[in-house]
Amino acid sequence: MFLPKYPDNPTPPPAHHHTPTDPVPVRRPGLPVSVDRNTLALVVVGGVVLTALLAAVAVTAISVAVAAVVLRSLLNEHHRR
Repeated sequence: MFLPKYPDNPTPPPAHHHTPTDPVPVRRPGLPVSVDRNTLALVVVGGVVLTALLAAVAVTAISVAVAAVVLRSLLNEHHRR
């Protein structure tokens, strides 16, 4: 009752035999930009320097936050006495 009913002898779909009249030109993706080795090296070094500066700022911010929490804790204990 719930099984699908298939035809006994299914006919295959018609095969399309299409030959293109004009070949499609091959396009390379992207823009034709020539990059010098010095420019590439400058960009890589700049990225490394900026990443190092960002990491230094993050570490400094975390250490300042920890120092603030410790100082606040010490000052709170000092005021309780």
